[in-house]
Amino acid sequence: MKAKKASLLTKIVVLALLIAAATGLLNLRGRISAAQADLAEAQAEVAAQKQVNADLADAVENSGDPERQTDIARDKLGLVEPGEYVFYFTD
Repeated sequence: MKAKKASLLTKIVVLALLIAAATGLLNLRGRISAAQADLAEAQAEVAAQKQVNADLADAVENSGDPERQTDIARDKLGLVEPGEYVFYFTD
């Protein structure tokens, strides 16, 4: 009779260990999914920052271009050439 009780106890312990292992694996799977999402977000941020850096490098490289300076003066500073008129249309 004692062999049966030990056998039942062994089965309960093994079942508990299997449940614990399954729970741990499910938790790990969720953490892996979250980490993959974080990685994808970080990669997108890196790509966006590389584009910003390339744009800034281009701006620095071409900073002496008179046409670029004229565009900046018009767009950012609102300056005009002598004799030009600017019209603003409102709704």
